[in-house]
Amino acid sequence: MRLRLAFVGFGVVGQGVAEVLRDKGKQLAERYGVELVITAVTDAKKGAAADPAGLDPAKLLSWLGKHGSLNGYPAPATGWDSLTTIKKAEADVVVEASWTDVKTGGPALEHFRTCFAAGKHLVTTNKGPMVVAPQEMIEKAMAAGVELRWEGTVMSGTPVISTARRGLAGCTISGFSGILNGTTNFMLTEMEGGKSYEAVLKQAQELGYAEADPSGDVLGWDAAGKVVILANTVLHVPLKLTDVKITTGITKISLDDVRAAAAAGERWKLIAEARIEGGTVEAQVLPQRLPLANPLAGVMGPTNAVTFHTDLVGPVTIVGAGAGRSQTAFAVISDLLDIHRTLVERQG
Repeated sequence: MRLRLAFVGFGVVGQGVAEVLRDKGKQLAERYGVELVITAVTDAKKGAAADPAGLDPAKLLSWLGKHGSLNGYPAPATGWDSLTTIKKAEADVVVEASWTDVKTGGPALEHFRTCFAAGKHLVTTNKGPMVVAPQEMIEKAMAAGVELRWEGTVMSGTPVISTARRGLAGCTISGFSGILNGTTNFMLTEMEGGKSYEAVLKQAQELGYAEADPSGDVLGWDAAGKVVILANTVLHVPLKLTDVKITTGITKISLDDVRAAAAAGERWKLIAEARIEGGTVEAQVLPQRLPLANPLAGVMGPTNAVTFHTDLVGPVTIVGAGAGRSQTAFAVISDLLDIHRTLVERQG
């Protein structure tokens, strides 16, 4: 089977996927029986190119490396914006990896709706629409008869959503708790070594873990968005971002606080959680002191983790990378392979 791909957003994630296809495309085809072919790419800053016969990922990446944009790239069609690309590209699947806005959904909401209206499958790493309107997105995809996958929206390439929705099928998941932001976990880990909050924030920014404006991470909004996604798509409860209790994130945790926790055999973590109690869901992102025996207490550095609370197998903890170019690219590849399997099964 051949799956033709149109990329909306060709930054770190999109280029990461292209690198995987450049380096492992033949291997994926031989092992899984699917040829993944890029037929269109569009990016608000880098330009656009489309070719129904396929765009060579090696040439795309080389051109970008030399020129910094796709302007002048030798392709039958160039200059398409995102909506034109979704509508006109000869593609089976749209890979949506544009910029994220968890408060409004950003332009990605329109990308999703246009994709479904065009009858194209969708793989996304964009948290925005899955935070702002997750039920609408799932229902519109079903109504259009297309597949929607969003593994890369939570914990990057660590298979959290697929594990919960398929690996734990048959279980009732009553809640989850986890470390869903690698930046803050890295900072708290470094503070245990005696560094101040200000010093570790600067270090996180220098390493690329934190943005110039780190508020989305350190105040807990990034983790809260992931709570909303998991609550809606794993717990199947209609939670909104405004329903998640957030205070000050880790901004008020001092070096003295970290030392006091260590002296008591505990460790500070920014815990994101949701639990169904009495028919309602309680959700929060709050700094907590965990005993060292807690599995989440041992998760250090930029690593993420989540524990699902189930009725049949008890607590199930998944630990892995929460961000990264190759890790998030893997999430896209994994979702594409899952769509391929679904289409093959549907064909009988």
